[in-house]
Amino acid sequence: MSSKGEQNQDCLGWAARDVSGHLSPYKFGRRAVGNDDISLKITHCGVCYADVVWTRNKLGDSKYPVVPGHEIVGVVKEVGSNVDGFKVGDVVGVGTYVNSCRDCDNCNRDLEVHCSKGSVYTFNAIDVDGTITKGGYSTYTVVHQRYCFMISKDYPAALAAPLLCAGITVYSPMIRHKMNQAGKSLGVIGLGGLGHLAVKFGKAFGLNVTVFSTSMSKKEEALIKLGADKFVISSDQQQMKALANSLDFIIDSAAGNHPFDPYMSLLKTCGTLVLVGAPNEIKLSPLSLILGMKSISGSATGGIKETQEMLNLCAARKIYPEIEVIPIQYINEALERLIKKDVKYRFVIDIENSLK
Repeated sequence: MSSKGEQNQDCLGWAARDVSGHLSPYKFGRRAVGNDDISLKITHCGVCYADVVWTRNKLGDSKYPVVPGHEIVGVVKEVGSNVDGFKVGDVVGVGTYVNSCRDCDNCNRDLEVHCSKGSVYTFNAIDVDGTITKGGYSTYTVVHQRYCFMISKDYPAALAAPLLCAGITVYSPMIRHKMNQAGKSLGVIGLGGLGHLAVKFGKAFGLNVTVFSTSMSKKEEALIKLGADKFVISSDQQQMKALANSLDFIIDSAAGNHPFDPYMSLLKTCGTLVLVGAPNEIKLSPLSLILGMKSISGSATGGIKETQEMLNLCAARKIYPEIEVIPIQYINEALERLIKKDVKYRFVIDIENSLK
């Protein structure tokens, strides 16, 4: 299956060759378009912290050369004979995974991201044909139709990209915990790529939104630009105490290590804190859970059905991420800035106009 595509070497991408993570131009082949596949010309790709993780081998499993990128938006240029629901010219998204077993309990329950046999990630994973998946920092890609999403023609393509990882990562736990009911109270820890979208969804759902940050510099952004109701410096014990037992739900998007007990005390009885960032460890007193029947949970991205629902909602309600569009030639500087949290709030690569 891969021989034809591998010989063509007609896909231009940017790849990291070693743990330095430095990206530079790289030519490779994509698989031939199968009966159930879509080939799409990539126009935009969001930049996620995952791109740093695997280009720099932070988990010890990078398969070089690594072509990162799993917030992909493009235009369909070819469809397989069995493809139903997508046609040439459609604007399509591809998120964090491009395959799963399609047979296990999770796949059958629209939880493909949690496939029992392991979902196949969009880059740095072993695909069904034995090749290593390569992501959206490239001119085109070939993906099974099941793992593609329809994007409304009137939704700006560049803005759609961050929804495919950052957006669904905060939307999924909000829906699962019924945090789309007006009047409920939401706390958001960290105001980055994920956190700012949690605020936007919260306001779209009619929630009372409080942003927690360690940096006073985020206050104006949170309250004025994003429309949060409250802004709290998490190290200010008086501000924190004033919010005791007041929140239904907290989305924790902070990647750095931080204490958990102070946040658990802010939850109402039966409240839940959901972790979408990845600190090195979670430390908290058992009483933080026992008193008030509180929960701490985790969440990845979402299933296919849910992701499409989120994209449709964003189009209908005009929910737009805050982005900085960059050419591919700027990607190494962008990744350095991402590490320093110097972006408001998601980089998106203009693949179509810069990768040639």
